[in-house]
Amino acid sequence: MTITAEKKQEIIKDNAREKGDTGSPEVQVAILTERIRNLTDHFKDHHKDNHSRRGLLMMVNKRRTLLAYLKKIDVERYNALIQKLGLRK
Repeated sequence: MTITAEKKQEIIKDNAREKGDTGSPEVQVAILTERIRNLTDHFKDHHKDNHSRRGLLMMVNKRRTLLAYLKKIDVERYNALIQKLGLRK
């Protein structure tokens, strides 16, 4: 359900705008997307896990908020990110 530290560092490195960038919207959305995908796989086996489902919904809302912010400040970065992560088909 959680992502390993190595996987998280790889995600940060792939989505960072510059060296040492861990707080940009791109990095935050990428980490949330990985966590959402892991939880989605978890629910295939544990469909009655409502406590984790609440966490999933909060993560989805947080990601949606960050994407709306990114779209508002820079549409090109937003389009590149959703293309890279495979969101909004």
